Parts: sequence; structure tokens; C-alpha cells
Amino acid sequence: MTTDRTAEWKARRAAQAAQDKTAIDVVVLDVQQLSSVADYFLVCSGRSSTHMETIAEAIIADLKSDGVRPRHAEGVAASGWMLLDYGDVLVHVFLQDTRLYYALERLWGDAPSLPLEG
Repeated sequence: MTTDRTAEWKARRAAQAAQDKTAIDVVVLDVQQLSSVADYFLVCSGRSSTHMETIAEAIIADLKSDGVRPRHAEGVAASGWMLLDYGDVLVHVFLQDTRLYYALERLWGDAPSLPLEG
């Protein structure tokens, strides 16, 4: 196993794991030119707190199978927002209403989106 994966690879792999668990409106924003915090933001929604947990667990398991582990995780599904920090990729899993409230896609509106399959 290797942890030598590009940020784009991690973002795409996490997005696919989210899509496999039927996450809603999966978006990967390329923030490399706009932020020093990360290269990519993955933003997606779940229909319930249980669905959010399922999505986050799938992302963690999928990346871990290739030796990539989050540096940090915070938030709980009951709060409506979970964050997985992979260093160069930040994964945001929201409840739909919470996602609308924080509007990360609008906040980072100048960031191009990566095209995703699925």
C-alpha cells in the first residue's frame, strides 16, 4: 500500500465513494489558486444523519484501503456537518439544509469544479 497519492486522486476517489453511497449533489471544487488550506474541497449531502455517517464511513474505508488516512475528522452527523481532513483535500458531508445555510459552493464560487463520473 502507498500513501503517495495526488490530491486530485484523493478527491476523485472520495467523490466516487460518496456517489457509491448515493450522496446528493457531489461536487469537487479545485481551490488550489484560491486557498492555502487545501487543493480540493469535496462537498456532498446526505438525506439524514445516518446517511451522512454512511457516506463518511465509506470515504474513510475506501481511501484507507489504499493507505490514505484522514489527518483529522470533526463534527458529528447530528450537527448536520462532518469534516474529513486529508491535508490537501477537505471533505464536507452535510445535511441538505445545513449545506444550504453554509453555502460553501457560493463562498468558493470562483473555484472551478472537477468533472465527475457517475
